[in-house]
Amino acid sequence: MLNIIYQDEHLIAINKPHGLLVHRSPIANDAKEFALQMLRDQIGKYVSPVHRLDRKTGGLLLFTFEKDVEIAMHKQFQEGLVKKKYKAIVRGYSPESMDIDYPLVKENGMIQDAFTSFVTLKQAELDIALGQHPTSRYSLVEARPTTGRMHQLRKHFAHIFYPIIGDRKHGCNKQNRFFKEQWDMTTMLLHASELSFDHPVTKEPLHLTAPLHDEFKRVMKLMNWELSDND
Repeated sequence: MLNIIYQDEHLIAINKPHGLLVHRSPIANDAKEFALQMLRDQIGKYVSPVHRLDRKTGGLLLFTFEKDVEIAMHKQFQEGLVKKKYKAIVRGYSPESMDIDYPLVKENGMIQDAFTSFVTLKQAELDIALGQHPTSRYSLVEARPTTGRMHQLRKHFAHIFYPIIGDRKHGCNKQNRFFKEQWDMTTMLLHASELSFDHPVTKEPLHLTAPLHDEFKRVMKLMNWELSDND
């Protein structure tokens, strides 16, 4: 059963588990379950996603029941009217706050502007040697992307040398292997935690939050980071 965060007659939002595809994709033929079909089966109604999350990213995923509402929400996303927040665990002691203004290149070669701001919420130093370092350092960050490029947060944090733990494509293979061997953890520690926007029908402000999933919480405890009420 998918965890439904919000539902009315026009919108429905779920807390997507890490590792679940939003819908069928030719680049992931191994997948047998998809959030789109699972939600349709669960509630017995047609739904359509209005944005995307990577397969390995967990958190808030928004759907609509009607085509005109879907179009209205697409417009809000495209115009940057939807405020998004993510939590991520990254390698190293990240800066207290930072703006990342770094264009990204699409597969067809097109260059797209991409902007992310983040703040560091917590830091931890574990008494575990890794490579040439006598200890291991990590940070919990809250990121706010104002553009929505493919793999934007993953690429941006890799670009500033604070890769997201568990990101096999853009992250640090040494850290990913370490987490697998040390704690049997392969989850990518990126979570879509909040969405804020005006309801496309009622025009009332809507703020949605999704709690962290168990694997993310497990690593938080390993770092001795206390969980907030929203987590």
